[in-house]
Amino acid sequence: MSQAFEQSPLPVGQKLDNFEKYVRRQQISRFLARYELFKRCQNIKGSIVECGVYQGAGVMAWAKLSAMMEPYALDRRVIGFDSFDGFPSVAEQDTAHAQDNVEMKPEGLATGDAVYQDLLACIAEHDDNRFLNHIPKIELVKGDACATIPDFVANNPHLIINLLFLDFDLYEPTKVAIEHLLPRVPKGGIVVFDEINNPWWPGETVALMEHAGLSLNQLQIERFSFDPNIAFIQL
Repeated sequence: MSQAFEQSPLPVGQKLDNFEKYVRRQQISRFLARYELFKRCQNIKGSIVECGVYQGAGVMAWAKLSAMMEPYALDRRVIGFDSFDGFPSVAEQDTAHAQDNVEMKPEGLATGDAVYQDLLACIAEHDDNRFLNHIPKIELVKGDACATIPDFVANNPHLIINLLFLDFDLYEPTKVAIEHLLPRVPKGGIVVFDEINNPWWPGETVALMEHAGLSLNQLQIERFSFDPNIAFIQL
């Protein structure tokens, strides 16, 4: 939030009801990117999977967009993978050519249990304000994604993914996600990368290049003019 939000004497509820006054343009741009991605694959069967939940804005955005735009889509789940304890480890593919990055370390970008519990509270509140709320909408999968993703796929053989959002930042979990989750994205589904072509986080690009056979010329990687990070492939 902006400094104006912190300094405003207005009640917090009133400020949140008029959030456009205070939210920085970067956050609005990111939400608009999520909205555009959601629309592009809304008619494709499957669930939304976010790899790298961090503070939870993405998970909640997908769930709220679904609740607003397709209130009876009872089988559109939002599944989020994260350790909530930061990076379990960092591979050589991440560090060998990375530019100076203070978060490139074990436990980097840790959010902690407070964020996890806060997100659970937000999920519960969201469930009180949507149709078909007796059916779970959001599932958080807590732990090292290199282990939890294969286990989740094995335990959920029905899983189809219409939107796969890859935001692990690092090589190893991104590689595992591509190997186990990408085969479950049907034609017309979207695969999103948040850190490719990024000198501070090279591991995500390395994982993509390995899967693409060291050639990207058969992939059309698109971007939005108003967001610097998000890139996507529509299959």
